[in-house]
Amino acid sequence: MSNKMNERRAARLRRQKRVRGHIRGNAERPRLCVFRSNKHMYVQVIDDRAGATLASASSLAKEIVSGDLKSKDVAAKVGELVAARCADKGIKKVVFDRNGFIYKKNGTIATLADSARKGGLEF
Repeated sequence: MSNKMNERRAARLRRQKRVRGHIRGNAERPRLCVFRSNKHMYVQVIDDRAGATLASASSLAKEIVSGDLKSKDVAAKVGELVAARCADKGIKKVVFDRNGFIYKKNGTIATLADSARKGGLEF
C-alpha cells in the first residue's frame, strides 16, 4: 500500500476510536455499525453489553442484486434490508455508528442512513 493509503486508513481508525468512546449499544438501543469497502457495504446491529449481533445486512445478500447498480442505490437497498430485518426482530431504535467513515450530505453512508430511517428505524 502507498503511504497516502496508510494515512487515510489511519485517519479513519482515529475517527472510529473517537466515536466509539461515546457510542455504546444496549438491548434497548443497539448500535447500527456500517462498514464500507471498495466493492461492498456491510451493516450490523450490535448489542455491545451482550456482545451479540442482532441483525445484519450486506450488499452480498440475495435480496440485493449489485451487478449494475451504483453505490448509492446499493446503499439504499442495504438500508432498507437492515430496517426490515430489525423490524422482524422488534428493534425500532438504534444508535448510528458510521465507523469512522465520513458522513457526506450526498454520500453512501448518508444514503444508507436515510433509507434505514424510511424503513422504520429511529436514530
